[in-house]
Amino acid sequence: MDWRGRRQSSNIEDRRGQGMQASTGGGLMLLMRLLPWLLRSRTGRLVLGLGVVVFVGARMAGIDLLQLGGPMPQQTARFSAEEQQLAEFVSVVLADTEETWQAQFSKLGKRYEEPVLVLFSQRVSSACGSASSAVGPFYCPADRQVYLDLSFFHDLDKQLGAPGDFAQAYVVAHEVGHHIQTLLGISQQVRAAGRGKSASVVNALSVRQELQADCLAGVWGHAAQRYRNMLEPGDLEEALQAASSIGDDRLQRRAGGEVVPDSFTHGTSAQRVEWFRRGFESGDMNSCDTFSAQI
Repeated sequence: MDWRGRRQSSNIEDRRGQGMQASTGGGLMLLMRLLPWLLRSRTGRLVLGLGVVVFVGARMAGIDLLQLGGPMPQQTARFSAEEQQLAEFVSVVLADTEETWQAQFSKLGKRYEEPVLVLFSQRVSSACGSASSAVGPFYCPADRQVYLDLSFFHDLDKQLGAPGDFAQAYVVAHEVGHHIQTLLGISQQVRAAGRGKSASVVNALSVRQELQADCLAGVWGHAAQRYRNMLEPGDLEEALQAASSIGDDRLQRRAGGEVVPDSFTHGTSAQRVEWFRRGFESGDMNSCDTFSAQI
């Protein structure tokens, strides 16, 4: 992708490193400093014993004495040049999705509300709950934010066999696709349609929603190429390989288990490739009606 030197989004929240920081407060720092003295003398050990009694009693009363004195100072996270470049790349891709969807929503007579993309490492808290990096990139409709641990791109390349920057851009654009669904009320309709239904019905609705997000990612790819000439030879193939590598059938085979279509939540490799291609070739979000189509 030809992305260097292009506009970066202002809607990036960098929380990398926070998942590794201690959450206890200044009270713990004071205790650690006094511990050698407390253990050295009989008086100190007596004070320590009384302190434990007070601490336990306070916790039973709902008071956390370790938080007295305020939070521990956070350490400045240090990132490699490669990590910083990845963060800049994601920011450029997000900015480009903003341009695409501003134009698309303008055609609909609507204003596009830009999402925030949160970069994190290891673990993050969102309005949808706490999540680890193991869940992969995700969109939370409750706070309308995209969450991404950049280490997923390494997994996408080395474990899933989908290298390349346009493969990475597809991942970002897919999650932004879920934001589009939230803004248009589609996500809310899917949740309502699945309420009280069987797991197989809910899964089938999820597949259609995910395939639509793939198609919307393709619509962005079309605009990025046609209007801003961002793609280079081989980029489309990278995105198609990424879409194929995270199909439910392929992931279930990789895990060594049986392929169970009723358990699919994102669609097969062939379906994901097909719907991304539809959006990419048409550049029209109207081509992304997965809920009416035969899939």
